[in-house]
Amino acid sequence: MSNLPIDNALEAVLFASGSPVSAEKLCEIFGAEADEINDSARRLGEKLADGMSGIELVVVDGAYQLCTKPCYADYVKKALELRKTPPLSRAALEVLAIVSYNQPVTKSFIETVRGIDSDSIVNTLCDKGLLKESGHLDAPGRPVLFSTTDAFLRCFGLETLDQLPQIDVEKQLTLDDEEEIDAVPAPAAETAEEE
Repeated sequence: MSNLPIDNALEAVLFASGSPVSAEKLCEIFGAEADEINDSARRLGEKLADGMSGIELVVVDGAYQLCTKPCYADYVKKALELRKTPPLSRAALEVLAIVSYNQPVTKSFIETVRGIDSDSIVNTLCDKGLLKESGHLDAPGRPVLFSTTDAFLRCFGLETLDQLPQIDVEKQLTLDDEEEIDAVPAPAAETAEEE
């Protein structure tokens, strides 16, 4: 199979899908090796980035997706008559930060770190598609574990969670804060048992 048909077919598949498609799934679809898919995706990305297209190829956690270029977002919103989504509240951003750096976590863990009930915020973030249920904690009551989604990565312009800014928590804490944090169970102790 020559490169051009794979490139064009890849563009067609990603366009029709509308959501991220993993490289592994693309290998199955085209009967091709991962290197061939990655090379084709690279060429497609370069072709779309030349300024002559209104869409771009985005990589999200090892999966490929075609998205509207940000500079055309206003036109797309008008065309689809979409209302502007209100920005996330400070509380919602706090919850996303806690989950993204410690996932998977329970609501109880989030509430312990924040010091306030976070049930409605977690539910809202799940409704927005930024958080998802990712199993249950192997503990009495089997509380639900939450993780970030591919939509979270796209919204914050990340390909993987490894691109999150590094933080040095110890330098930012006062002595009183450190004593409180010591009482919080470490997320590593939460072993996820997938549903």
